[in-house]
Amino acid sequence: HGGVGTMMPGETPPLPAGTAAAGRACANCGVLQQNVNEYVAALIALKQKIIDGDICIFGNFFFKCTSNFREISALRCQVEKMLQKILPLEKCQEELGSLKAELEEKKVCL
Repeated sequence: HGGVGTMMPGETPPLPAGTAAAGRACANCGVLQQNVNEYVAALIALKQKIIDGDICIFGNFFFKCTSNFREISALRCQVEKMLQKILPLEKCQEELGSLKAELEEKKVCL
């Protein structure tokens, strides 16, 4: 509000009008400052919600991955146990095949 420096000699500053304008400007500045503060607060709240949401999503994803990893590990363990049981059976089947072939040869000979 620096209008005093540009006045011509002999003029008197318009105090009532200038004071009213300055009062309105300061009131507008106060409203503007309040709006900026509310806007900043809303942005901070929104940012926190996004961060919380991301953490929640990441946490759920991590939990699901961990659960899936445990299930896969358990299944792999079951498969290994089944393979350990199957291998001896396959050997027995091979031996039975050999014995059957020998019996067939003896049967033909008899």
